[in-house]
Amino acid sequence: MRTPPQDGDHKLAHYCQTLLLAIGLTIAAPTHTQDSNERTALRSFLVQTINDTDSFQDRYDAEVWLLDMSTRLSHVIQDPELRLRLLRELHWASVRANLSPELVLAIVEVESDFNRFAVSPAGAQGLMQVMPFWKNEIGRPDDNLTLIKTNLEYGCRILQFYLERKQGRLHEALAAYNGSGGSRRYSNKVYRAWDEHWRTTPMDWTN
Repeated sequence: MRTPPQDGDHKLAHYCQTLLLAIGLTIAAPTHTQDSNERTALRSFLVQTINDTDSFQDRYDAEVWLLDMSTRLSHVIQDPELRLRLLRELHWASVRANLSPELVLAIVEVESDFNRFAVSPAGAQGLMQVMPFWKNEIGRPDDNLTLIKTNLEYGCRILQFYLERKQGRLHEALAAYNGSGGSRRYSNKVYRAWDEHWRTTPMDWTN
Protein backbone atom coordinates (compact mmCIF):
# COMPACT_ATOMS: atom_id res chain seq x y z
CA MET A 1 0.00 0.00 0.00
CA ARG A 2 1.06 3.62 -0.46
CA THR A 3 2.51 5.85 2.25
CA PRO A 4 0.14 7.72 4.60
CA PRO A 5 -1.02 11.21 3.62
CA GLN A 6 1.47 14.02 4.18
CA ASP A 7 0.43 17.24 5.92
CA GLY A 8 0.04 19.04 2.62
CA ASP A 9 -2.53 16.54 1.49
CA HIS A 10 -4.94 17.52 4.26
CA LYS A 11 -5.73 20.55 2.13
CA LEU A 12 -7.45 18.14 -0.25
CA ALA A 13 -10.53 18.22 1.96
CA HIS A 14 -11.10 21.76 0.78
CA TYR A 15 -10.72 20.71 -2.85
CA CYS A 16 -13.16 17.85 -2.31
CA GLN A 17 -15.78 20.20 -0.95
CA THR A 18 -15.47 22.60 -3.87
CA LEU A 19 -14.98 20.06 -6.62
CA LEU A 20 -17.92 17.92 -5.57
CA LEU A 21 -20.07 20.99 -6.17
CA ALA A 22 -18.31 22.25 -9.28
CA ILE A 23 -17.68 19.02 -11.15
CA GLY A 24 -21.11 17.70 -11.70
CA LEU A 25 -9.38 0.63 -24.33
CA THR A 26 -6.04 -1.23 -24.54
CA ILE A 27 -8.79 -2.64 -26.76
CA ALA A 28 -7.10 -4.31 -29.66
CA ALA A 29 -8.45 -3.69 -33.13
CA PRO A 30 -10.48 -6.63 -34.44
CA THR A 31 -8.33 -9.36 -35.93
CA HIS A 32 -9.30 -11.81 -38.66
CA THR A 33 -10.19 -14.30 -35.93
CA GLN A 34 -12.56 -12.03 -34.01
CA ASP A 35 -16.16 -13.09 -34.09
CA SER A 36 -18.10 -10.53 -36.13
CA ASN A 37 -21.18 -11.21 -34.03
CA GLU A 38 -19.25 -10.16 -30.91
CA ARG A 39 -18.15 -6.94 -32.55
CA THR A 40 -21.73 -6.22 -33.61
CA ALA A 41 -22.98 -6.93 -30.10
CA LEU A 42 -20.35 -4.67 -28.54
CA ARG A 43 -21.17 -1.87 -30.97
CA SER A 44 -24.85 -2.15 -30.05
CA PHE A 45 -23.99 -2.18 -26.34
CA LEU A 46 -21.92 0.99 -26.64
CA VAL A 47 -24.66 2.79 -28.55
CA GLN A 48 -27.14 1.91 -25.81
CA THR A 49 -24.96 2.79 -22.83
CA ILE A 50 -22.72 5.73 -23.76
CA ASN A 51 -24.43 8.86 -22.39
CA ASP A 52 -26.90 6.88 -20.31
CA THR A 53 -26.45 11.31 -11.23
CA ASP A 54 -23.93 11.19 -9.37
CA SER A 55 -22.07 7.95 -8.62
CA PHE A 56 -21.69 8.64 -4.92
CA GLN A 57 -24.67 7.90 -2.70
CA ASP A 58 -23.30 9.77 0.29
CA ARG A 59 -21.28 12.99 0.56
CA TYR A 60 -19.15 11.63 3.39
CA ASP A 61 -18.36 8.45 1.43
CA ALA A 62 -17.37 10.61 -1.52
CA GLU A 63 -14.92 12.66 0.50
CA VAL A 64 -13.39 9.61 2.20
CA TRP A 65 -12.89 7.76 -1.10
CA LEU A 66 -11.59 10.78 -2.97
CA LEU A 67 -9.11 11.70 -0.25
CA ASP A 68 -7.87 8.12 0.05
CA MET A 69 -7.38 7.59 -3.67
CA SER A 70 -6.00 11.09 -4.21
CA THR A 71 -3.27 10.37 -1.67
CA ARG A 72 -2.39 7.13 -3.45
CA LEU A 73 -2.31 8.89 -6.82
CA SER A 74 -0.31 11.92 -5.70
CA HIS A 75 3.05 10.48 -6.77
CA VAL A 76 1.81 10.35 -10.38
CA ILE A 77 -0.35 13.48 -10.61
CA GLN A 78 0.94 16.33 -8.47
CA ASP A 79 -1.93 18.75 -9.07
CA PRO A 80 -4.60 17.95 -6.44
CA GLU A 81 -7.42 19.51 -8.44
CA LEU A 82 -6.56 17.43 -11.52
CA ARG A 83 -6.28 14.30 -9.37
CA LEU A 84 -9.69 14.84 -7.88
CA ARG A 85 -11.29 15.62 -11.23
CA LEU A 86 -9.88 12.42 -12.71
CA LEU A 87 -10.98 10.39 -9.70
CA ARG A 88 -14.44 11.92 -9.76
CA GLU A 89 -14.91 11.06 -13.45
CA LEU A 90 -13.43 7.59 -12.98
CA HIS A 91 -15.76 6.78 -10.10
CA TRP A 92 -18.74 7.99 -12.12
CA ALA A 93 -17.86 5.93 -15.21
CA SER A 94 -17.01 2.82 -13.17
CA VAL A 95 -20.18 2.78 -11.09
CA ARG A 96 -22.40 3.37 -14.12
CA ALA A 97 -20.78 0.34 -15.75
CA ASN A 98 -21.11 -1.81 -12.58
CA LEU A 99 -17.34 -1.96 -12.16
CA SER A 100 -15.15 -1.49 -9.10
CA PRO A 101 -13.54 1.97 -9.32
CA GLU A 102 -10.40 0.51 -7.76
CA LEU A 103 -10.24 -2.09 -10.55
CA VAL A 104 -10.52 0.66 -13.14
CA LEU A 105 -7.72 2.58 -11.42
CA ALA A 106 -5.55 -0.52 -11.79
CA ILE A 107 -6.42 -0.81 -15.48
CA VAL A 108 -5.57 2.84 -16.09
CA GLU A 109 -2.25 2.36 -14.30
CA VAL A 110 -1.36 -0.63 -16.46
CA GLU A 111 -2.65 0.83 -19.72
CA SER A 112 -1.38 4.42 -19.63
CA ASP A 113 0.09 5.21 -16.20
CA PHE A 114 -2.57 7.94 -15.98
CA ASN A 115 -1.40 9.75 -19.11
CA ARG A 116 -4.53 10.83 -20.96
CA PHE A 117 -2.49 11.62 -24.06
CA ALA A 118 -0.89 8.16 -24.27
CA VAL A 119 -1.00 6.48 -27.69
CA SER A 120 -0.01 2.85 -28.23
CA PRO A 121 1.87 1.56 -31.30
CA ALA A 122 -1.48 0.15 -32.47
CA GLY A 123 -3.13 3.55 -32.14
CA ALA A 124 -5.07 3.01 -28.89
CA GLN A 125 -5.62 6.29 -27.10
CA GLY A 126 -5.97 7.79 -23.66
CA LEU A 127 -6.25 6.61 -20.10
CA MET A 128 -7.82 3.22 -20.90
CA GLN A 129 -6.20 2.89 -24.34
CA VAL A 130 -9.37 2.78 -26.42
CA MET A 131 -9.08 2.10 -30.14
CA PRO A 132 -10.46 5.10 -32.07
CA PHE A 133 -12.34 2.96 -34.61
CA TRP A 134 -15.05 2.54 -31.96
CA LYS A 135 -16.06 6.18 -32.42
CA ASN A 136 -17.15 5.52 -35.99
CA GLU A 137 -18.61 2.13 -35.08
CA ILE A 138 -21.14 3.76 -32.76
CA GLY A 139 -21.74 6.89 -34.81
CA ARG A 140 -19.74 9.34 -32.66
CA PRO A 141 -16.77 10.25 -34.88
CA ASP A 142 -16.18 13.59 -33.16
CA ASP A 143 -15.60 12.11 -29.69
CA ASN A 144 -12.19 13.03 -28.28
CA LEU A 145 -10.59 10.03 -26.57
CA THR A 146 -7.99 12.20 -24.85
CA LEU A 147 -10.75 13.70 -22.71
CA ILE A 148 -10.89 12.09 -19.29
CA LYS A 149 -14.65 11.55 -19.14
CA THR A 150 -14.99 10.31 -22.72
CA ASN A 151 -12.14 7.82 -22.53
CA LEU A 152 -13.21 6.42 -19.17
CA GLU A 153 -16.79 5.97 -20.32
CA TYR A 154 -15.73 4.10 -23.46
CA GLY A 155 -13.25 1.92 -21.57
CA CYS A 156 -15.59 1.09 -18.71
CA ARG A 157 -18.49 0.24 -21.00
CA ILE A 158 -16.30 -2.00 -23.16
CA LEU A 159 -15.03 -3.86 -20.10
CA GLN A 160 -18.59 -4.13 -18.79
CA PHE A 161 -19.64 -5.73 -22.08
CA TYR A 162 -16.88 -8.34 -21.90
CA LEU A 163 -17.50 -9.03 -18.22
CA GLU A 164 -21.16 -9.73 -18.91
CA ARG A 165 -20.28 -11.81 -21.96
CA LYS A 166 -17.81 -13.87 -19.90
CA GLN A 167 -20.44 -14.30 -17.15
CA GLY A 168 -18.43 -12.45 -14.53
CA ARG A 169 -15.10 -14.20 -15.11
CA LEU A 170 -12.82 -11.22 -14.69
CA HIS A 171 -9.58 -12.78 -15.93
CA GLU A 172 -11.30 -13.72 -19.20
CA ALA A 173 -12.98 -10.32 -19.51
CA LEU A 174 -9.67 -8.53 -19.02
CA ALA A 175 -8.00 -10.75 -21.61
CA ALA A 176 -10.77 -9.90 -24.07
CA TYR A 177 -10.45 -6.20 -23.26
CA ASN A 178 -6.72 -6.33 -23.92
CA GLY A 179 -7.01 -8.65 -26.92
CA SER A 180 -4.67 -11.18 -25.31
CA GLY A 181 -6.79 -14.27 -25.88
CA GLY A 182 -6.70 -16.88 -23.15
CA SER A 183 -3.48 -15.62 -21.57
CA ARG A 184 -3.51 -14.39 -17.97
CA ARG A 185 -0.41 -12.24 -18.38
CA TYR A 186 -2.34 -9.00 -18.82
CA SER A 187 -5.01 -9.77 -16.24
CA ASN A 188 -2.33 -10.73 -13.69
CA LYS A 189 -0.66 -7.35 -14.22
CA VAL A 190 -3.97 -5.62 -13.55
CA TYR A 191 -4.62 -7.78 -10.48
CA ARG A 192 -1.16 -6.98 -9.09
CA ALA A 193 -1.65 -3.24 -9.58
CA TRP A 194 -5.09 -3.49 -8.02
CA ASP A 195 -3.84 -5.49 -5.04
CA GLU A 196 -0.70 -3.43 -4.39
CA HIS A 197 -1.97 0.08 -5.03
CA TRP A 198 -5.73 0.48 -5.11
CA ARG A 199 -7.76 -2.22 -3.41
CA THR A 200 -9.81 -1.41 -0.33
CA THR A 201 -11.16 -4.94 0.24
CA PRO A 202 -9.47 -8.39 0.19
CA MET A 203 -8.48 -9.63 -3.25
CA ASP A 204 -9.87 -12.79 -4.87
CA TRP A 205 -7.31 -13.95 -7.42
CA THR A 206 -9.26 -17.01 -8.55
CA ASN A 207 -11.99 -15.39 -10.64
